[in-house]
Amino acid sequence: MAAKKTSRVIAIANQKGGVGKTTTAINLATALAAVGRRVAIIDLDPQGNASTGLAIDRDARRVSSYELLTGEAGLAEAMVPTAVPKLSLVPSTLDLLGAEMEISRLPDRAYRLRNALHAYHGEAGELDFVLIDCPPSLNLLTINAMAAATALIVPLQCEFFALEGLSQLLQTVEQVRSTINPGLEIHGIVLTMFDARNNLSAQVVDDVRQVMGERVYDTIIPRNVRVSEAPSHGKPAILYDLKCAGSQAYLKLASEVIRRERELAAA
Repeated sequence: MAAKKTSRVIAIANQKGGVGKTTTAINLATALAAVGRRVAIIDLDPQGNASTGLAIDRDARRVSSYELLTGEAGLAEAMVPTAVPKLSLVPSTLDLLGAEMEISRLPDRAYRLRNALHAYHGEAGELDFVLIDCPPSLNLLTINAMAAATALIVPLQCEFFALEGLSQLLQTVEQVRSTINPGLEIHGIVLTMFDARNNLSAQVVDDVRQVMGERVYDTIIPRNVRVSEAPSHGKPAILYDLKCAGSQAYLKLASEVIRRERELAAA
């Protein structure tokens, strides 16, 4: 990305669906924008949940992440403003379903997104963060996100098979590091949908922290009705209900992400 060194590209990935990946992308981006960071989300999921969750009508998605990957449009053309100041979005459409097949024959198929980000010259100022909302699978779209990213955030639902899914993702990350992006690092693992009434949730937290150590963020995102309701209103939870437990947790997560950014920069 032709941006200042402070710009960071972070992929939010987990091959399992329903772990709070898109919710994390939307609310983390909103929280970062709320503290003055210039942020863009790239919706790389054909389901387009991040686009819908930020109230981007399908009619407004004339240029999308599909055109970004196929080279028909650049990042500046694809970004649309959202209702959140300092937060832009590259929307997704169902066309993205065909993108994998279209780019699979190209020699730079794993680098299409990275090339698009490198070609970007922001006229209205550089972006501080680019968050990529990945599809719930380890396909070529996710590989493009990992090739373009400087770091990875992994949402992990507090459920019985959490660690089993995580091991598969970490294997993919190691493959990406050894072949196409040696600079990719795990920024952190965020535990989501924590239910304090459920002993299993607490056990999962303990198990994940024991295995992954400091890679796990201190902040835990609770299971919260208001967070679940927010996308149907086209708003991040932080705008829908700032005071709810879920919103407060995402604000804390943003602070933790910024703190880790400073530590990584100083290392």
